[in-house]
Amino acid sequence: MKNATTRDRAGGSKTPLALIAAGGEGKRLGSIGPKALVFCGGRSLLAWCLDAFARSHAYGDGAGTVVVAAHASDLPAFEAAAEESRANGLNVVITEGGPSRSHSVAAALSAGQSAEPEIVLVHDAARIFTTPELIDALHDGLAADTVDALIAAAPVTDTIKRVNEQRVVVETPPRDQLWAVQTPQAFRTEALARALSADDETLANATDDASLVEAGGGTVRLYNHSAPNPKITTPEDLAAAEALISRSTV
Repeated sequence: MKNATTRDRAGGSKTPLALIAAGGEGKRLGSIGPKALVFCGGRSLLAWCLDAFARSHAYGDGAGTVVVAAHASDLPAFEAAAEESRANGLNVVITEGGPSRSHSVAAALSAGQSAEPEIVLVHDAARIFTTPELIDALHDGLAADTVDALIAAAPVTDTIKRVNEQRVVVETPPRDQLWAVQTPQAFRTEALARALSADDETLANATDDASLVEAGGGTVRLYNHSAPNPKITTPEDLAAAEALISRSTV
């Protein structure tokens, strides 16, 4: 059902909030502008992500709010990029990000606090293959759980080696205990806010927000999501994403 709020599913009364980290400069991608505004399959990376939220029941048709954190100099371009999704009923807020990914997430959380969310989803604009079904599964799954976070992840199929600085293998962890983490990641707002209150160095070195919640003693559960959900970082990633989109539309 569209326009459902957290009250409808979990006994709360707050509006779902999603945060999209979109401040990357795209240097490894070879972009001359923001990575989130690079086109893939005829649309910007950001447009693909916003479309998925617009088609979810947790956030679409005004049910929730999506805050996009972008570089300060790019805010007008991001405002323009969000117009299509706004026309499709998604409540999108563009705000200035910070010097690192986690700083940007913290800025986006602050910008979205007027929604008084109980659950917050965090997503990377570079993962364009997230689906409305995954978004809803994470939101609703956390609402029905007792953990602090529920995050998308896939079991690792390759053998992983841990090495020292000389690239000498020091450990081969059991593969059945290893998972590759993705976004979106769903959090209870209090747990995410507490994690993002860490010092600047900790935030700058964090590769995802779930690790910050873990470090603060929070409980994180994995949601098994093995469908394609790659992160676009390099030109090769972009080409692979283009091919995947092409195959899916044939």
